[in-house]
Parts: sequence; structure tokens; C-alpha cells
Amino acid sequence: MTEEAPPPLISLRNVWRSYPSGETPIDALKAINLTIEAGEMVAIIGQSGSGKSTLMNILGCLDRPTKGTYRVAGRNVRKMLPDELAALRREHFGFIFQRYHLLPDQDARGNVEAPAVYAGRGAKVRRERATALLTRLGLGDRLGHRPNQLSGGQQQRVSVARALMNGGQVILADEPTGALDTRSGAEMMAILKELNAEGHTIILVTHDAKVADNARRIIELSDGEVVSDRPNGPQQASGPAHPISADLGKESWTATLDRMGDALRQALLAMNAHRLRTVLTMLGIIIGIASVVSILSIVGGAQKSIMSSVGTLGSDTVNIFPGQGAGDERAGRVRSLTPRDVTLLEGQPYVDSVSPTVATGRVVRAGAVSGNGTILGVSDQYFRVQNVAIAKGRSFTAASVASGAQEAVIDDATATKLFPDTDPVGQVVLLGDVPVRVVGVTEKPEGMAAIFQGSNLQVWTPYTTLMARLVRQPNVAQITVRLADGASASAAEKAIVQLLKAQHRKQDFFVMSSDTMRRQLGQITLIFSVLFGSIGGISLLVGGIGVMNIMLVSVSERTREIGVRTAIGARRSDIMSQFMIEAVLVCLIGGAAGVGLSLGLGWIFSLFVTSFELVYSAWSILAAFGTATVIGLVFGWLPARNAAALDPVEALARE
Repeated sequence: MTEEAPPPLISLRNVWRSYPSGETPIDALKAINLTIEAGEMVAIIGQSGSGKSTLMNILGCLDRPTKGTYRVAGRNVRKMLPDELAALRREHFGFIFQRYHLLPDQDARGNVEAPAVYAGRGAKVRRERATALLTRLGLGDRLGHRPNQLSGGQQQRVSVARALMNGGQVILADEPTGALDTRSGAEMMAILKELNAEGHTIILVTHDAKVADNARRIIELSDGEVVSDRPNGPQQASGPAHPISADLGKESWTATLDRMGDALRQALLAMNAHRLRTVLTMLGIIIGIASVVSILSIVGGAQKSIMSSVGTLGSDTVNIFPGQGAGDERAGRVRSLTPRDVTLLEGQPYVDSVSPTVATGRVVRAGAVSGNGTILGVSDQYFRVQNVAIAKGRSFTAASVASGAQEAVIDDATATKLFPDTDPVGQVVLLGDVPVRVVGVTEKPEGMAAIFQGSNLQVWTPYTTLMARLVRQPNVAQITVRLADGASASAAEKAIVQLLKAQHRKQDFFVMSSDTMRRQLGQITLIFSVLFGSIGGISLLVGGIGVMNIMLVSVSERTREIGVRTAIGARRSDIMSQFMIEAVLVCLIGGAAGVGLSLGLGWIFSLFVTSFELVYSAWSILAAFGTATVIGLVFGWLPARNAAALDPVEALARE
């Protein structure tokens, strides 16, 4: 039984390629029927406009026929997905372009290595092979030179080495000598003939009859049709032909990582090549990130200051007020809280200390100096309840409260105003027309405590003294309970409500805890964080739009590079990854610079303002980097998609 013959390397059957042009399309190729076997050296000739370049693009899977069938090693190209076509170009085809089409940011060895990167070859393997190929072609001393440092003939040799990097079973050479001088052109044809002798299939596209005469078969096109297909000269035997496998294989995960690493390197090279534009693109991101981080640090500092001040006003306290709730219009007329309630609360296990408060306003006078004062009647435990420290003297005692002693503790502002040159302790002041002796002076308040103090002079007396001598009432305006260490605020609130309801036989009071105040203040600061963060986010949005615009410009400028990468086997995902990584890098570096700018501004701020501390949190910095990444992904997606969707033929033709 005879073995079935393998399919021809290249087979075209009734292939047409038409381009839209008004109502009547233009046929660049018409009913092309052609077969090329492995190991042949074929020249496709014809005048300009004959369709030879269009045919080469179809043969190289850079373009697709409008109708007809094109098969490579028996596989129908029309049914292959874009990534399968990329694999075919990458693994089996090699292109030699008339204008070289080398990557400008890569040196000679980097250009040759590029197809192997997309093929998933290891770094060491591809480096050694690229070096060997360039050395073989006489460029061993030009490995690190970039295209603009090489002559035309040297650039063409680099393109030959690139075509051979992954094997290059089929070499497609488009006018390979068109941009070379006579000597360099002869050397190039000698190289192609040598490769053909080694088994490579060579397809030349040229209008030069002398170049075509090097081939062993000449196909002539005219007006898109094959007008001649003839052997040329004696048919010499070549080495074993390199066949093309129909199985394109699958890539390993290590190769995928290697490709991503190369995409990162290419992105860095592109950013370095356009440094000024990259910095200007980052500027919007830098300002936006710096704004957001700085705003959050200001809000964080304000929150810390407020919470600290709340702590100084009373740590784990519960306040009891008359009435049905905050804003009760009848609260001022309700007489529900009495000193008996204070005595009842003092004996509870969850209570550390407790103090009633009765308040009134009077003119405070000492000698010829006077001022408006707020007089607070409290118990001896008040100063512990409210964390008020005594700077001079002492506070009044439980005995003073029980006897209604005419003693007072004044604040620092009152002491400064009434006794600027003398020690206030032991002095007598008049509260209206009631004299009291100063027994202590409180420390100067800070933060929120200073704000709550207001502009009036502050004087504290035993509440029994105030109720008997100044306001003449049996009830108190407020009771403040400091909870014992470890006591649950919510459980204590419930216990206090139940206790006083039983005492009053109804609930004619309401309670508010410092924990509730903290939560409310926390919600307020959160609202401000979101509000001001959103304002900063607007600048981030503007920066993101700037990134997208610059990336679209970058895609337009690098269209031909994209076409070259596609021709040497880059997948659409490779092209998209490169531009997405570049956009993310721009935003991440801009984000890092923005965080650094914010920290720098915070440091300068701390040198001049010591009363307020900016608080930078790790989560806000991480959120800044996360936001920068998202901006890069979102605003880099459209340019990257446009780059990946470019038609390789049109991209290569773009100047």
C-alpha cells in the first residue's frame, strides 16, 4: 500500500483580493491558482500595481483573500483564528522587507530575538541563537548597535537573521535589494541562495529581472493575474526541504511570563524614548494622587484631633438629660433629674464616678475687673468624670458639696483676666452678688475642649451652693456618668435607663454616650473624606483622560512598529499587553510620585504648623496605588485595543 503524499506547502485556488472603491470594487488579484512546494526558490515579478505585493501579503498571512482558498501545509487559512495566523508567521514564516522594518528602540540582537520572545524561547537560548545568526551574517561586532547606527546592507542582514530566528522554513522577501547598493544587493542574493540550498523555501517579490533571475522559478503577474509561471535555468538540487507542521502547538506558562516580561521591557524602552511626553502624561496622575492622599491625611488628622478631644471631654461617659430626646422643646421646663438620681447612680457597679451639672450665667468680678461668666454647679467628682486637670490648688471636696461651701475652681482664662499679677488661689471672686473663694485653677484646655469652652469665663462651684444661692431650684440640668474600666457602654446605657425609669416611674429623660458621639463624629469625618476625596478624584479623572489621549497618540506614532511585531508573530494579546502595561506603568510611577509629593508637602507643613498633625494611613497610600492601577487599566484599554486591532498590512504601510 503506497503512502499518501503530503499536501503542498502553499496552495492557492481561485484566490481573489478586492478592495472597496466607491460602487465598484478594485480587484488587486483575480482568480490566482498557484502551488509552491517546500524547498523552492520562487520569484514573483511584475510592474507596479500588478498585485505582487498583495500576493506576498496573502502568502505571508498578513492579509486574507476576499474569496477563494489558501492552504498552508493543507490547512485552510480562512478558517484560522488571528492567534493561529500569528503562530504560523511566528513559527514558520520569516519576512525580509524592502525598508528593513527594524524596531528602532532595539539593538541588532534585540531585533533578531523578538520573534523568539513571542515563540516562548528562553532568554539564554534566544540570545545565543541571535548572536550565532548575526555572527554568521558578518555582524558579530554590531550586536549592540541600533538600526540608526547600521548601514542599509547591515540592517537588511539583521532582518535576514530575524527571519531565521525561529527556523524560517519560508522566507518572504519583498524587494530585498531595492534599498541597497549593487554590492550589498549581490551579497543579499548570495545569502538567500545559500539559505535555499540549505532547504529554506524562498519567495522573492521584485520588479527587477536581474534579481528574479536568481530564482529557479519565475511567476509573472499583470493586472492581478498570473500571466506566466516558468522554471528558470537549470534546476539544481537543494538540501532537505524544511516542511511546515500543521500542528502549531501550545505555549507553556513560563513562556507566557517571559512574553509579559518582554512587554514590560518594551514599555520601559518606549517611555524612556519619549521621556518629556511621559512626564507630562504623568503630571495629571501625580497631581490627582497627591491631592487625594493629602486630603485624606488632612481629614485623618482632623479625625484624630477630634477623637482625642472627645476623650479629654470625658472618657467612656454617659450623659443624662431631661426630656424626650435631643431637640425636645419642653426639655427646659422638665424637672425630672434630681440629686437623688446622682446618689442612686453612685452605687452602681458599672459607675466609676458621677456628677450633676447645673448651669447659669453671671458677671464674674474680682476687684475692678469683671467679665461674663458661665457658672457650673458640679460635684467633687466632676473633674474626674470630665478628665479636667487642676493646675494650681485643689478641687472642692465631697464635704464642700455636702455643706454647700462657697468655694470655686476657675479656668486658666479666668485666672489670667481677674488675677494677672497675683496667685488666684485663696482670692475671692463675686458670682453676681455671691462671694466665693478660689480653691483651684484648671489647666489650659486644648483642641476641642478649648472650642467647647467658648468665650465666657468658666467657674465651677459645688452644685449645692449654686442651687441654693444662685438659681434656687431643686433639679439638675444634666447628669454625667463616667463608666468603670471594662464596662460596656451599650449595656451601661440600658442599665441606667432601667434604673431611672424605675426611680421616676416613667421615662422623662434620655441618654447620650461619648461612644455615640464618637460614632457620629466618625460618620461626619467619613462624609468629608468621601466629599473631598471625590474632588481630588476629579483631577485623577482628568489625568486618566490625558493618559488615554497620549496613548492614542503613541499608538498612531508606532503603527508601523505594531505592524512589524504582528508580522514576526506577535499575538493580538501581545500587542495589547504592551500598551496596557505602558499605561499602567505611567499611572503607577505617577502614583508613586504623587504619594511622594504629598508626603513631602506634609513634611514641609509640619515644619511650620505644630498644632495640627497630618495623618497618613497605609490604606490611603495603597488605595492611591490601586486607583492609579485602575486608571491605567481603564484608560489604557481603548488605545491598547485599537493597537491590537490594527490590520498588519495597513500598519506596515503607514509612514
